[in-house]
Formats: sequence, structure tokens, C-alpha cells
Amino acid sequence: MPIEFPAIPSAGVYYFNTKSSLRYEVRFGRLQDNILHTNIVFGVINEEFEGEEYITTNRGEVYQVMNTIVEIIKNYMTEHTKVNVYEFNAIGREGEDEKIENARMCLYKRFLPKIFSQDWKFKIEGNIALVTKS
Repeated sequence: MPIEFPAIPSAGVYYFNTKSSLRYEVRFGRLQDNILHTNIVFGVINEEFEGEEYITTNRGEVYQVMNTIVEIIKNYMTEHTKVNVYEFNAIGREGEDEKIENARMCLYKRFLPKIFSQDWKFKIEGNIALVTKS
């Protein structure tokens, strides 16, 4: 899927569209108290879902979406080589316990090794994954 890169690399916001016309946003946010720690958030921004961006995995595009997100993260990493912590939050569906690993985190765990080399260490607690440079 074609990726729309930010005009200014430090902006940290990427977009892409799926074959079924879902528009995704991938956003990289730096922590105020540690600019070398980046939180990665992504989801659908189509108005039809009114903020319910986690419904999209039902369209059978999850692997293409995740592979595109892998490509975006790798690009971000080449442009921001000093970042040494990446954080992923696998926000669950309503009623799911945030402290118990959900299906979304299981999916993320499958893709983390595609993004990060052996120089990185994974720490997963519930629905939060911290990836730190060794």
C-alpha cells in the first residue's frame, strides 16, 4: 500500500489507504520527559467509524495493514536513529481487562521481530509492549 510520508520527517505522522478504502494514520509521539522514548499509535481515521478505529481488522486486511505499519516504523527508525525506546499500546475492546494480553497484543508480538533486530529487547506487560535498545 502506498505510504504518505510527512513533509517534515520530525512531524512523525504517516498515512496510507487500504484496498477497501480505509484510511490509516500512524503517529509517533515523543514523551515530554524523554524525547528518546516514542509512543506509536495507529488506527483508522475514516469518519464512518466515529472514533471506533479498532473495528477494521474485520475486513481481512490485517496482514497488509501490519506489513505497511512495519515499513513505516522502519522508515521512522532510519530517520530517528537516537530513539532508544518504542512503546506500543494494544488498546482492547470494551470490557476487556487491560492487564491481560489481548488478541491485538498477540498480533503485535508476531510483527515486532519483523521491525526490530536482535539489538532490541521486548518487554510485554498486559497490553503494553516496550521495545528498548540493548
